Amino acid sequence: MTAPLDRIRPDVQAMHAYAVQDARGLLKLDAMENPYGLPPALQAALGERLGALALNRYPGARGDDLKAALAAHVQLPEGQALMLGNGSDELIGLLSMACDLPGATVVAPAPGFVMYAMSAQLQGLRYVGVPLTADFELDEAAMLAAIEKEKPAILYLAYPNNPTANLWDREVVRRLVAAQGAQGGLVVMDEAYQPFASHSWLDEIRLDPAAHAHVLLMRTLSKFGLAGVRLGYLIGPAALVAQIDKVRPPYNVSVLNCECALFALEHADVFAQQAAAIRAERDALLARLADLPGVKVWPSDANMVLLRVQGGAQGAHERADAVFEGMKQRGVLVKNVSRMHPLLAQCLRLTVGSAEDNARMLEALRQSL
Repeated sequence: MTAPLDRIRPDVQAMHAYAVQDARGLLKLDAMENPYGLPPALQAALGERLGALALNRYPGARGDDLKAALAAHVQLPEGQALMLGNGSDELIGLLSMACDLPGATVVAPAPGFVMYAMSAQLQGLRYVGVPLTADFELDEAAMLAAIEKEKPAILYLAYPNNPTANLWDREVVRRLVAAQGAQGGLVVMDEAYQPFASHSWLDEIRLDPAAHAHVLLMRTLSKFGLAGVRLGYLIGPAALVAQIDKVRPPYNVSVLNCECALFALEHADVFAQQAAAIRAERDALLARLADLPGVKVWPSDANMVLLRVQGGAQGAHERADAVFEGMKQRGVLVKNVSRMHPLLAQCLRLTVGSAEDNARMLEALRQSL
């Protein structure tokens, strides 16, 4: 007799769910969240505005208002269009759905954002991760070989990358974009951490639109400062975006999400000041970590820092486990990424917080080392 669980795909049963750590009672520095809330006056104004919404109605034309506001905010290039998602996660899923042709493959550098592989698997696409170099740079030869061999439907390039926090070499990226275009595939530039980066690929698209006719650019308002709102957006050539938009569920962005995002864009200067403060705190944190014995730290163009704790067997994770648990016992929650990929052995990922947060995190790290 068939059991209910037998109706669930075996590969789904074998998967690990996306894990969200329990942060109750801890300083939460594991998820790259903006540490700053809205000023009280803006909180009150937003609350009044949300309270006036017609929650008994489905989302309507306000979504078009948000798309127009985002287009103005990013100075959308001519010929490009924009679509909304319930966070970048939904957009990644929609891309997998739209490109799910027989034998379709997704290629991305590894380690990278876990949802590229998870969404591909759930939609039935083959996923190929191409290892980075030991210093977390793109392995250009290996990437070009994967593009040539796999002919991927989608090539994901996170810019900057998660969890390594670095921007790729522009010349290398240009060559990968050209190679993927030559074989007729899509490139998705994932700019989730754009508010903290020194360069945006949208500038490259503006400079040479013809070379980017197959390129989509994805951003989220989570790192802008609205992680709880769950709103992402996809930019690309209008003809491409129109096709992907067909698989988007109706009313996928709630009126609450939409209005929060519109409100934030109307006060973009507040969030820009917060991003500037986070960038300054990141640089100060990197300098302090560089002086800390027992760790190796990498440069960052995001609101996170990747470090490796020294000691322990090469390729293992016991040392990272011990430091992670030590920090947790001292009330600070970071992300232990040492098991995510062999290149990340003994690595922890730290979110950049406020000055007070970072001081507390550093002290917990010192004591745990």
